[in-house]
Amino acid sequence: MFGIVRPCRHRLGASLKTQWMAHLCGLCLALRRDHGQFARVVTNYDGLLISVLTEAQADRDGGGRRTAGPCPLRGMRTASVAHGEGARLAAAVSLVLASAKVRDHVADGDGLLARRPVALAARRVAAGWGRAGARTGSDVGFDTAVLVDAVDRQLGIETLAGPGTPLLTVTEPTETATAAAFAHTAVLAGRPGNAAPLAEAGRLFGRLAHLLDAVEDREADAASGAWNPLTATGTSLTEARRLADDALHGIRLALREAQFTDGKLAHRLLVHELHSSVDRAFGTASCAHMAGPYAPPGGPGGPGGPWLPPEPPRRDRRGLLAGCALWMGLACTCQMCCGEYEDPWTRERREGLCNNCDCSNCCDCCDCCGNCGDGCDCCGCDC
Repeated sequence: MFGIVRPCRHRLGASLKTQWMAHLCGLCLALRRDHGQFARVVTNYDGLLISVLTEAQADRDGGGRRTAGPCPLRGMRTASVAHGEGARLAAAVSLVLASAKVRDHVADGDGLLARRPVALAARRVAAGWGRAGARTGSDVGFDTAVLVDAVDRQLGIETLAGPGTPLLTVTEPTETATAAAFAHTAVLAGRPGNAAPLAEAGRLFGRLAHLLDAVEDREADAASGAWNPLTATGTSLTEARRLADDALHGIRLALREAQFTDGKLAHRLLVHELHSSVDRAFGTASCAHMAGPYAPPGGPGGPGGPWLPPEPPRRDRRGLLAGCALWMGLACTCQMCCGEYEDPWTRERREGLCNNCDCSNCCDCCDCCGNCGDGCDCCGCDC
């Protein structure tokens, strides 16, 4: 549930990375404060876009930030984090959608959820998240019923979809849900004129989220026999890419119509990083900072250095239950997000998802930035 917008810390730069982390921590803390420690497992990158958009439109009076206490993931240092209605709206949306995702997995009988006791416990957790999200949404003036309705309609649409069904018919419920959430950020920020363009940006973001999920899961779904919108409707990858590129262009145009107090981070995430997410899903981009198939010439040591093959997997793996218990602890303390941790099952050392990147060799400038030599004043890019 970490989302499709997974920004690269190398491309963000120090300033935008600090802002992005403030929203990630703010969402996590809003979930803990209002709904308890366990609710922090629904923290996700796409959800924090709600907080980012709210702050980007708000007056810069400093009221949207607070100093959070020491956290082990920050080396026991305090930090300025986002708080207020934007973070709470992000928490409400994350809870409701996580609830729907769990219910969907229960209905499909995925993995351990095929066992009745586990499925029963998961249903109770999902129901609690749904109620909690509805309460928080009501507190900030957002009716989460639009999200629940979209999820409920999705199943019926998927049941009726077949070869020849337009793919956009299948993505419509997701588009409707994200449009409503994006538009409400304008209400919270006191900029009602932004509601229409942000609803359009949200609609297209929802389309992309659905498309990219389908593209990334296509082969796995085919192997397991699971339902996939591309396979069910007979949509080719070429057509899916065309729809994705159209959505990217539409989001860029919609953001130009909105008025922001400081839209650099929102632009960076919803234009540059979202474009990278599309490239990643379709296999048309790689990261210059990650080792593996795309490591620098000569191996980890750089040009001229020896290439060292990856270490073989460790054999002292944890069992299923022990690994699950450790995973829960890592997720609840956000170490899987932001820290360095030991894989719950394989015991291999891993970096938190916040530290991973998927960037290419240089900045991926867009039309708003003008010529590359001019730099990207709109998003802080030094291309």
